[in-house]
Amino acid sequence: MTSAQSGSSQRVLVSLAAAPHIESSTKWNQVQSALRAQLPLRNIHWKSASHTSIRTIQELDVDLVPLDTPREEHSQIPMTLLEKPLLNIYVVVCQNTDLEGYKTTVKKQIKDWHSSVTTRKNQEWLIVHIVRPDTRIQTANFFKGSVLEKMKSDFNTDKRERCVQVAWSSETDAGPVVWAELVNKIKDGLLTAFDLAVAQREEEVKRSEGQRQMPGWNFCTFFILKESLASSYEGLNLPEDAYAQYEELEASFYHVLKEDNLSWFGTFITPTSGDDSAPLLSIKRKAYRDLILANTISIFDFRIYLLSRQCELLAQRGRIGEISKKAAAFLAGFGRRLRDVEETLPPFFIESWIYSSALTSVEYCDNWASRFSITGTKLNSFDAAKGELLDLARTQLDIIGVTVGYLPQKPPFSSSCRTSEQRVKTTSTLSISNNDLLKAIDDAEAFYKLYVDATNRAIELYTKAGRRKFALRLHGSLAALDLHRGEFQNALSIYTSLPAHYAPHMWSSLEAFMLSKALDTHADYQQEKDTEWIHILLSFLKSYIDNLGAELLMHEEDRVEYITRLVDGLHQAAAKLESDLAHPNHPAVTLKVSPNARIAETKDGCFLDVTAHNHLPCILPAETISIVLAGRDSERCTFSTLITGLPSGKTTLTLFCPAVAAGTYLLDSSELRVAKLCLQWQYRKPPSKIPSMRRETPVLVYVPKDLLALGVNVSQPDTIELGEPPTLLVAVATGRNHILKAIVKLASSGVTFEPKDAYYYSGGGGETVEKRSERLQVVDNSIVLEDIPEHTTVSFTIPHSDTSAFQAMKITTEVKYMTAPEPSLSRTIQTTQVILTTLPISVNVEDFFRGSRLFSKFAISTTSHQHVRICAAQLMTQEGGLDGVKISPTATKNRGVMTVTPVQPVNFLFHIDSTHGPVRESLSLLIRYRMLREEVEAVVDKIVAQVVVASPSLHTALINQLVEALEGDAGWVDLYGITGELKVPDTPKDTANEETAELLRKAKELLKYHRHPSPPEGKWREIKIPVDVPYMNIVASVSVQIRSTPFSNSSVKSSSLPLYAGQPMSATISIHTSFHWGSGTGDKERRYMLRYDVEEMVRDWLVSGPKRGDFTAANGETKVVPITLIALHHGELALPKVSVTALPMDGELTMGSMAVPSIETFQIHGAETALVLPRGGRSTFVLNMGSNYN
Repeated sequence: MTSAQSGSSQRVLVSLAAAPHIESSTKWNQVQSALRAQLPLRNIHWKSASHTSIRTIQELDVDLVPLDTPREEHSQIPMTLLEKPLLNIYVVVCQNTDLEGYKTTVKKQIKDWHSSVTTRKNQEWLIVHIVRPDTRIQTANFFKGSVLEKMKSDFNTDKRERCVQVAWSSETDAGPVVWAELVNKIKDGLLTAFDLAVAQREEEVKRSEGQRQMPGWNFCTFFILKESLASSYEGLNLPEDAYAQYEELEASFYHVLKEDNLSWFGTFITPTSGDDSAPLLSIKRKAYRDLILANTISIFDFRIYLLSRQCELLAQRGRIGEISKKAAAFLAGFGRRLRDVEETLPPFFIESWIYSSALTSVEYCDNWASRFSITGTKLNSFDAAKGELLDLARTQLDIIGVTVGYLPQKPPFSSSCRTSEQRVKTTSTLSISNNDLLKAIDDAEAFYKLYVDATNRAIELYTKAGRRKFALRLHGSLAALDLHRGEFQNALSIYTSLPAHYAPHMWSSLEAFMLSKALDTHADYQQEKDTEWIHILLSFLKSYIDNLGAELLMHEEDRVEYITRLVDGLHQAAAKLESDLAHPNHPAVTLKVSPNARIAETKDGCFLDVTAHNHLPCILPAETISIVLAGRDSERCTFSTLITGLPSGKTTLTLFCPAVAAGTYLLDSSELRVAKLCLQWQYRKPPSKIPSMRRETPVLVYVPKDLLALGVNVSQPDTIELGEPPTLLVAVATGRNHILKAIVKLASSGVTFEPKDAYYYSGGGGETVEKRSERLQVVDNSIVLEDIPEHTTVSFTIPHSDTSAFQAMKITTEVKYMTAPEPSLSRTIQTTQVILTTLPISVNVEDFFRGSRLFSKFAISTTSHQHVRICAAQLMTQEGGLDGVKISPTATKNRGVMTVTPVQPVNFLFHIDSTHGPVRESLSLLIRYRMLREEVEAVVDKIVAQVVVASPSLHTALINQLVEALEGDAGWVDLYGITGELKVPDTPKDTANEETAELLRKAKELLKYHRHPSPPEGKWREIKIPVDVPYMNIVASVSVQIRSTPFSNSSVKSSSLPLYAGQPMSATISIHTSFHWGSGTGDKERRYMLRYDVEEMVRDWLVSGPKRGDFTAANGETKVVPITLIALHHGELALPKVSVTALPMDGELTMGSMAVPSIETFQIHGAETALVLPRGGRSTFVLNMGSNYN
């Protein structure tokens, strides 16, 4: 019994007894088999008095044993609580109505069994009455009762239900339902008994622990006592509670260890053969309990036994990953304790024990893991823990290899090794028992093979677990091994591939060490310093800068000399390259850009100050530095300068860009050239792996506007004629430059330009070249301008494809030019402009036919939020005029300049007189206009020219400042539209410059007294719109006239003839038709069928007569229809309207249906009213008030 190991094989015991004649019958075996079929018990909920939570036992194995099998034995060795039955069951087989048999025989048998089991401690009992299913329903004697009731009254003395009846027969299979009540009673009985046993054992443990300070107390005895409680929990399938007991035992051991009272143990370690290679987690290797009871167990064996029991319980709970971590922590911690007694151990005992224990622990974990399904993060954690065990085993090989001389005494092998002076000489004559290590110690090749195999196994597990950094570290160890063994090619291949994997994990020290080893290996291997070597060196310099001063970075004392030699080699290798080699985002140099550029003043271009910080401890042999700024869309500008090396530390440089457009730019990229090596940095798109909180904010650079630099502007031409090919006006202003040659190229998505059809254009303000009708010089689809003096503006128009499908064009204009002072320097400026393809104004026309005259009303409105000034609008014929057509405006006087706003359009009305019928030629509507902004800028320019006489730059600066002030406040617009006065708002910039403050004051004063000139001055834009005169087959004029009598042919005015409400009034409808504006030549001779219809005015008039009718109309004829009108009330009433419509023409079809001629009807009497008087008269009413009031 003492040598038996506690384990999960211990089961709960339940004794089973019955009458002797039943036990000797075959039916007894059937009863036992039926009862065993209900086992194991499932879903048992246990609530212990010492625990607050409820434990759920998923499955409990139970053994049914005879009552006399276990014997009461008294032993000094504490046993598990499951050594004795927790429940005793007595089976009674008789009919439920056999009361006589129960009294004479069965009751005495039960009493004998009951007397035996009730004397046993911590055990429960249960009586099971088995009856046949067909006899259970028999009615018991009302006065005498049943056998079950008698048993309950005889034996349920403590008010607990201990008698259960089961209706079962071996001939029928009723299933588990009939056993349900019995199974529940068994569960309750087992838990009750176990509660009592646990409470008693816990009390014993508590009593023993309280006697710790008393003489004679023994830790080993206490351990066996408390372990019996843990084994009982384990047998009841409660591994968590069992594990908690061992945790408490471990804490108690540490407490004893702290007190340095180890008299209950043997030596710290007594190594025997096989101890160094035995499985760490096996509890069957030694009789650990016997050694504990004998107080001879060593600390070494005790700690192993305690660990193995804990790991076995963890395995039962499926926590396999914790086993690996616990084993690794134990090996590392206890291995350090063994170093204190290393001189008493065989050579390499500690290394062999850790190596063997780590490997066997991995095997045990794999075996336990096969019982469970481990996936996801748990699987990764499990693989990582096993990888740490194998890594720990590989570390022992480092120690053995360095000690026997197979590995060098330097990193990475020496990280866990002691120096030769620190090594301890052993006095033991024993030897280790691990055969693999013995062979490795004797044979170098066997050692290397064992080392590589162990490392590869650890790498594989680390890789599966996602621990790439640990796997890469081990790859470095393999590379160091290859280098030590002289396999340079393999070592170089690994060293060059590892840094790329280290960099994302920020392992700068390891990365630098690997790169340094790669450089050394490259030199030892005597390979050429090619592109690969340059990349290795750049990566090494990056690690040097990122982790300056870290250990393992380099192995030479003078770092400056070492880095200088590498940089010189880099320059030499870069000079031998056949083509440029780009390397991105190297930290050797950082650039800080000034937020503001400076105008060059004497020439086109800008300067930009840049602070370059060389982080290397030596001069970097750079030749040029350039910076690229990005503007809107594709705008780019490059600042650059030549240098002769970049000293270590910070250096301020001034970069120059020969041509750049004004605006705010974003720092896009930079470049530093070392021979043919280009170190490049990108700023706009930081690497996505960098967390957002570490990303630097974009660097903005403001480039001021150089008012005297060459400029280019693209706009709509001043004169636009709809129907003609569209063109754009391009103006090139030379500024301070005498241009030798300028190449202008326009581009826009979806638009094709025709530079071969471009012409010079005369217009605009300032000095311009004279008007020339010849075409421009075109080379490679670009326009070439030559020999243009300074302060000159050259304008030309260039046709392009149709853009009606676009609302706007985004035009990129590129100008390459050379100036007379610097003919060898080619400057390039690129600007992007958005040109609206839609006109700033829209025109809607409405036509009114009145006999032979046509009135056309043109409504002009703005298409944007800007105000438009209209000088004049003229409707005219083509050149030479049209015979018989006269066009006249209806305005009798000059309306002056009008302003079109988004909420206020302007109307123009013209009448066309045609003596020969319809006008078949198109007319033209000519509108002279300009934007309000253009007019105001022209006024400001004129006033500033009066204030500033000799300084073009100051002239432009004042204009920009005044226009900017007007843009900031729109309060001046209404006053300017009425009087022409420009009241410029004051701004803080007005007094910023003393030189311009007085000039601004004078200019504002003059602008206050500005008035609109008459006639209007300045440049106006023109738009010519073709206008088609509409056709109208029939023009009908309708008149309703009131007659004095039905037989009178003359009409009278409603005011001269009294009209009364309810009075019938004679009237006539006159419909005059004209075919003057018909589309056909023979329309005047035709006849049309028309239909008239008098408007129903049921509130005012009652119409009698032919209110609707059809008639045949001829040119110039009048249709007269008599009607009678009756006013329904008095007042001033409008006469009814008459609508005239055309009927389809017989024999003519349009799109498959009968043609209907066009017709327009106007009411001649539309503005007339009739005064209706109320009817006059007198009525008399007689009221009888009565004379008697009695």
